[in-house]
Amino acid sequence: MLLHFYKMNGAGNDFIVIDNRDLSISLDKDTIEALCDRHRGIGADGLLAVEPAQKGADFRFRYYNADGGEAEMCGNGARCFGRFTAHLGEKLANRVTFETIAGTLAAEMVGENVRIAMSEPKDLKLETGTKVPGLDATIHFVNTGVPHAVAFVEGGAFFEELDVFTHGRDIRQHADFAPAGTNANFATVLSPGHIEIRTYERGVEDETLACGTGMVACALVHHLLTGAPSPIKVDVAGGDTLEIGFEKTGDQSFAKVTLTGPADFVFEGEIDIGD
Repeated sequence: MLLHFYKMNGAGNDFIVIDNRDLSISLDKDTIEALCDRHRGIGADGLLAVEPAQKGADFRFRYYNADGGEAEMCGNGARCFGRFTAHLGEKLANRVTFETIAGTLAAEMVGENVRIAMSEPKDLKLETGTKVPGLDATIHFVNTGVPHAVAFVEGGAFFEELDVFTHGRDIRQHADFAPAGTNANFATVLSPGHIEIRTYERGVEDETLACGTGMVACALVHHLLTGAPSPIKVDVAGGDTLEIGFEKTGDQSFAKVTLTGPADFVFEGEIDIGD
């Protein structure tokens, strides 16, 4: 069977995208993992599948990590999904809605960028008390559609040389976040309202060039720690700068959270996935 696919990139986070509106494509965990393999497959941080909506939105969003496991949401994936589905009609749509496990989201085309209206964050906890070997930093937590731990650390050479893989893996597997685990973000302040982050992603099990929900998590924690106003700029390892907008509705609650940044088509093709 030949699988027709598109490759997209959102701030360095890359995805395989398939149009499964007729539900004719059935991919198991092993096949998705093989497709995402960077040596023997197409190569990607995850796979996005467009399916028919079930609750009145324009589309249903299905997201699978590179290990083949389905996840609730992916911010950079949502921007790519929005850009992709905006092209599925007879003309380019300026706004599309789609259903995710984390709730119904909306994507708005803003010039060359895509702005995602994110789900409201939950389970926010500053200073979790979590400790991992070799990392002298306070760890915070917030679920921005998926769980995220956030640690602010020194900048400069320290940030560039930080062992994100080891510390990220230790946080991701820490008993405090069991059984589901968490993504792990390391951030540094460049100036008030402007931060830089690096992220270890659960499911990818490595550092990625960007993570949309991780950007949101770090921006909201930065606001709570410093009072920096919306929007907050976030630099990612992929080289892009994105913006996180929000309205504060309580001491540790937020609404109208948005993520704005690029979402680009890279190429399309077909790959043989067997019978």
